[in-house]
Amino acid sequence: MIRSLRLYIVLAAIAWPMAACAAGPKPNVILIMADDLGWGDTGYNGHPHLRTPHLDAMSAAGLRFDRFYAASAVCSPTRGSCLTGRHPSRLGIPTANAGHLHANEVCLAEVLKAHGYTTGHFGKWHLGTMTADYSGKGERRNPKKNHSTPGMNGFDEWFSTEFAVATWDPYDPTNAHTKEFDPRNLYWHNGVNVTEPLTGCDSRIIMDKATAFIEKAAKDNRPFFAVIWFHAPHEPVVGGPGYRAMYSRFSEDQQHYYAVVTALDEQVGRLRKQLKDLGVERHTMVWFASDNGPEGNPHAHGRRRGSAGPYRGRKRSLYEGGVRVPGLLVWPAKITQGRTTRLPAVTSDYFPTVLEAVGATPAPGRPIDGVSLMPLIEGRMTERPQPIGFRFASQAALHDGKYKLVHNTAHKRPRSDNGQAPLTEWELYDLVADPGETTNIAAKHPRRVERMRAQLAEWRASCEADGP
Repeated sequence: MIRSLRLYIVLAAIAWPMAACAAGPKPNVILIMADDLGWGDTGYNGHPHLRTPHLDAMSAAGLRFDRFYAASAVCSPTRGSCLTGRHPSRLGIPTANAGHLHANEVCLAEVLKAHGYTTGHFGKWHLGTMTADYSGKGERRNPKKNHSTPGMNGFDEWFSTEFAVATWDPYDPTNAHTKEFDPRNLYWHNGVNVTEPLTGCDSRIIMDKATAFIEKAAKDNRPFFAVIWFHAPHEPVVGGPGYRAMYSRFSEDQQHYYAVVTALDEQVGRLRKQLKDLGVERHTMVWFASDNGPEGNPHAHGRRRGSAGPYRGRKRSLYEGGVRVPGLLVWPAKITQGRTTRLPAVTSDYFPTVLEAVGATPAPGRPIDGVSLMPLIEGRMTERPQPIGFRFASQAALHDGKYKLVHNTAHKRPRSDNGQAPLTEWELYDLVADPGETTNIAAKHPRRVERMRAQLAEWRASCEADGP
């Protein structure tokens, strides 16, 4: 009954002209996401110490987004935006460990499955509980109400966790992310809890399952959709001995953080090699991003060593450092040489972009906050057709490309503002001239502020009216 209802919802919400895919084989789609990786945590973005040769190679070969945004300043909301194209306010997922992916949402996996794709999710889910009677976050998580697994949202194969786990030896009780060790807080494979210890690098554990899924799909000559959401470098940050040795000249905390990022990067390289070896590299879209900025306020400390680069703020902040993240796309069939774009893009754009790539069209009347990036990929887009709205906790923001309006009530400043006090409740920044958001120019541009305030209010009202 539930499957029939979800299929009805997908069919009602999505119409697809089958002739639209006549230009060639359907592209395989892979969405890779790091957890709490900052904008500055890659070699290609200028980190002075981190070794990320495989992400650097993606940057050199594909489309590099210098202004790519997570839809939220924390993880769960951003993940929901990736799979639906809709802002988390519409999904009822305002923050981490809150809400779930509702049955009336159309998940990208469901749409692609209707197009003949085989679908798989691997790694951190964070969009609902794995079982209706337990959550490691306790009864406040309300596991019965918020039970929503990848398998309930269109994924044929899934090897997933409810929330973050340790980046090395996740089944070692000393690395437990919760007060007490419980295997139910770790991996679930197609609805069955994995209780036997899985050892070593967690990024490798995830990729082991993802590569097996991709190999089978390729051998069966089926288009595939794979979501690979790493836990690294989210806490507990535990680096493997071999990776730590690469950074032996640094402090122990730095060694652990740098190690888990390099271990993640190694698995990205492993994936790309597999695609080449299987002969499916050319027609596979491989996206990479992070779910928000780096952990740690007001600056890096302990094992929270992530870098927001030159940008203000960190995780939980709507300033650039909290939401501007690394963004990459490699797709040899469409992107024949490396290039960089300054056009703003956001995780909500995945849904409409992939739909256009496979010939599917969102039905009118269902609000989508993302835009298709296919015109950008094909060299036909010079500016974003609509602003990007943000909303998290007491903060809201509107990004129209050049200017960014930030709303922070004076008595509830974000913890990650690097100690900078607000001049007013409304702040305006010129992101072209002042990407570090150091100078509030709201007083100099009152008409622009009022216009953007009206746009922001209209968008927020739309989200509230559309929410579950």
